[in-house]
Amino acid sequence: MPRANPTPLRIVIGITGGIAAYKAVSVIRALVLAGHHVDVIATEAALRFVGAPTLEAISRNPLHTSLYDGVAEVRHVSLGQRADVIGIVPATADTLARMTAGIANDLLTNTVLATTSPVVVAPAMHTEMWQHAATQHNVATLRERGVAFVGPDSGQLTGDDSGPGRLADPDVIAAEIIAAGMRARSEDDETATAGQRVAQDLAGVRILVTAGGTREPLDPVRFLGNRSSGKQGVAVASRAVSRGAEVTLIAANLEVDVPEGINCVRVERATEMADACHARAAGTDVIVMAAAVADYRPAQQVPGKIKKSDAGESLTLELVQNPDILRELVTERNERGAQGEQCIVGFAAETEPDDAARLAIARAKIARKGCDFLVCNRVDEALGFGQDQNTVDVLDLRGEVRASASADKMSVADTILDVVVAQRANAR
Repeated sequence: MPRANPTPLRIVIGITGGIAAYKAVSVIRALVLAGHHVDVIATEAALRFVGAPTLEAISRNPLHTSLYDGVAEVRHVSLGQRADVIGIVPATADTLARMTAGIANDLLTNTVLATTSPVVVAPAMHTEMWQHAATQHNVATLRERGVAFVGPDSGQLTGDDSGPGRLADPDVIAAEIIAAGMRARSEDDETATAGQRVAQDLAGVRILVTAGGTREPLDPVRFLGNRSSGKQGVAVASRAVSRGAEVTLIAANLEVDVPEGINCVRVERATEMADACHARAAGTDVIVMAAAVADYRPAQQVPGKIKKSDAGESLTLELVQNPDILRELVTERNERGAQGEQCIVGFAAETEPDDAARLAIARAKIARKGCDFLVCNRVDEALGFGQDQNTVDVLDLRGEVRASASADKMSVADTILDVVVAQRANAR
């Protein structure tokens, strides 16, 4: 769940008539608990799936439904004008079509048409509807206009159907909405419209992201692994897509779903991740190595299950080093003479509790690796791995801290991407 913010956003959540409308309640709850003001607009169809008393109780504000309510205060315009960000959860195929055409025949579409604030859309529909050429055309058009998309995910749909079209996780949607609103309000943005432009500042950029934790097999049933869930890497990939990038995600044993719009390559071992990265690195503009890659692997995989009766009281394993993928990618880039053209970001998960000592470790690591930036975060059994929050420092090659963040992983992802965008702008 997103962390409470000392400067609350004014958020409008639009709910449209899809079966996933009930999940919008969880999104609203997360936003309210994070300390933000939420106005809810429900279409007539939405109220067939979720009741007005529920929406008013969860949002702690009166529900807005009719285009003809609050005429004296010009509510069909004022809600959008006052909003820092608008989220539509879920967005049906019909809603996307009407937004694309600029149709404003209810309170929600009027509000969207009247706003200059960021709009974040979370689609949900059957796979055939999502993949239809008309819907995909509408999505592409709305992206070009600066509308940000969260999902849809792939998974179980209504009935026995399964595939792309499932509403994204409510906490992920809430985090995306907050991130969009905070960027629009930031001191660097002169207007909310500038905030919309920020959302597409990676348009056309090709980004390779790694995520998850590699597993090195000991025998057919056991492996050496780590606690990484892949949440931070998937968040980077998701935010990059929302900001216009073409993203390939090399994923090792994820515990989270991969949003639609990301080309996902599944791997298990460190050597497989290395091969996948080397095969694609030369064709990318940015590489973000967020995966937790095992430093060592067993010297050999035992063909059958290791039994206690055979091993005895103790078991000795011989381990050999895995390839240093980050360092190899930097070397390959430099040999191509692509310094300044390709930005490479590494990650360092450290257990050192002292901030100064942890930064010293990170500085030594980036000096060895030679990447452009290193994201250093503290981890232990209760921090970092598998959690929804993260605390990071982003260091440059000189060892200077270029950015810091302590927030939900979607917001942290934006912090990392902001550093990359600034570096690419300076390199032009």
